[in-house]
Amino acid sequence: MTIGHLRDVVKAQPFKPFRLHMGDGRALDVPHPDFVAIHPSGRVAIVFGPRDQFEIVDVLLVTSIEVENGARRRRKP
Repeated sequence: MTIGHLRDVVKAQPFKPFRLHMGDGRALDVPHPDFVAIHPSGRVAIVFGPRDQFEIVDVLLVTSIEVENGARRRRKP
């Protein structure tokens, strides 16, 4: 996984929500490009979550990026 891959997904037009999979098993959802900030060096990103949460991510520890296919998810009743 490279910073170039992450930047491409964030800047994609149209944007598609995605999930970052981390080496430690965590998964971080990015529903909109405003929810991620990438440091100019490309080594670190901040992923913002609900309720003013955030995670500081070492981009080199991202194992994969899962991009939504555009289909809407069904809500459970």
